[in-house]
Amino acid sequence: MKSFSAKNEQLAALLSDLAHPACEHGIPTDWLCIDNDAQAVELTFPFAIEKSSLLNAINDDAELRTWTWTIKFQVQRLANSKPDQPMKTGNVIVVSSGKGGVGKSSVSASLGIALSRMGARVGLLDADIYGPSIPTMLGQPDHKLEVKNDKFQPIQYEDLVANSIGYLVDDNDATIWRGPMASRALQQLFNDTDWGLLDYLIVDMPPGTGDIQLTMAQQLPVTGAVVVTTPQNVALKDAEKGVGMFERLEIPLIGVLENMSYFECGHCGTQSHLFGQGGGLKLAHRHAVAELGQWPLTPEFGAQLDALQKQHQLELTEIQRHTAQRVVAELYYLKSHSAKN
Repeated sequence: MKSFSAKNEQLAALLSDLAHPACEHGIPTDWLCIDNDAQAVELTFPFAIEKSSLLNAINDDAELRTWTWTIKFQVQRLANSKPDQPMKTGNVIVVSSGKGGVGKSSVSASLGIALSRMGARVGLLDADIYGPSIPTMLGQPDHKLEVKNDKFQPIQYEDLVANSIGYLVDDNDATIWRGPMASRALQQLFNDTDWGLLDYLIVDMPPGTGDIQLTMAQQLPVTGAVVVTTPQNVALKDAEKGVGMFERLEIPLIGVLENMSYFECGHCGTQSHLFGQGGGLKLAHRHAVAELGQWPLTPEFGAQLDALQKQHQLELTEIQRHTAQRVVAELYYLKSHSAKN
């Protein structure tokens, strides 16, 4: 293919105006490779991309749709908090909350599944030592881990690979562990799992901001963090502590995700804000980070996660897929922007 800089700039400007989370920070011209003769464009992203929604947005633009588009991605491995360690697990994204009960684990599972359905190689580490719920959410609560070549073999859900303390010990045993024991267990899960070659590893952290959470965040080669909250004042106060923890550890905060933002009536479509309104957005603005989404309280999705044996694929909403796209796009922008500065 031939590249023409003037046309690159024109198309890059049009793409940057699209209402799509992958384009919010603009499209550099060097992501485009143009064949003018064939009226064809190859667009390659450095992060996972939901191709169908982007192509839909392109086809809604009168000028962009006159070209034939090939959308690709090659995930770039970004700098993390442990630059001396080999980057075995791609970009490590920790999902945290200041308190329990805000849906952090369901957010972690949703993000992992959404990214893997985009075609990215994704792992999910259930580091919630005191309340591992990923085994139930992925439909394999009684699975026994296999060990090959001294490595745990992760379970697989669709194309997602996952591991959890819930596969190793009884729930009641883990709840009485002291901090150092819990931290060692996390290190073992992270280091001794045969993850394969990953683009992203999503880590479902224990709730809270105490010594255990600090130690875990410091031990892992973290690329960026997501803080989950609900609109309630008590949850927001604890989420504020989570934001402060990552700021002190100098771990880039990708953004704040507000879960259980509202309940939408299935009959009339009326939205009821059961736990307050707009708190997550205010928290994000206060710390100058992205507001990654406002997820509704969805009983149907909760019922799917609670099913002990998955008979069907988890049905992710457009909002969940949109958030997953924003997370990886914001992560890339944060890291590439800080590297230039």
